[in-house]
Amino acid sequence: MNASEQAKGLELTAKIATLVNLFKQQFPDAKADLKPWRNDPHTRELTDPDSIDIAFHFPGWSPRIQGRSILVQIRFHLDSEDQHQRLIGLEMQAFNHQGTAWRLSTVENWQLVGNYQPSPKVADKLKYFSRQVFEVFKNEHL
Repeated sequence: MNASEQAKGLELTAKIATLVNLFKQQFPDAKADLKPWRNDPHTRELTDPDSIDIAFHFPGWSPRIQGRSILVQIRFHLDSEDQHQRLIGLEMQAFNHQGTAWRLSTVENWQLVGNYQPSPKVADKLKYFSRQVFEVFKNEHL
């Protein structure tokens, strides 16, 4: 779900701003898009209501990133015991002119998969950013 729609209180809004700043520390040229999804019935069917989705767009195609945009989806799961949302991981996708260039999921094995891999330095930055997101939401309930 669009990050702008998930920002329902001061605390979560501040965390979303922190996430944007953490990403921009690694990729200063990136521009955050807190509404990466269109607001139409078909798109709404496909979005995960238990995620915070932020797109980051770059000024052009980046050979280091192997894309022009990165979609970051921060996934949560409703704990049936205490009825709180808990962070389960991140999923990132880079997009180029052919569609999805690569994916990185911390829900599974933290491996980059795709036909167009980013540079090792960029991969390290993405994994570092992911660890920072876990720190932001450590021991937190939504």
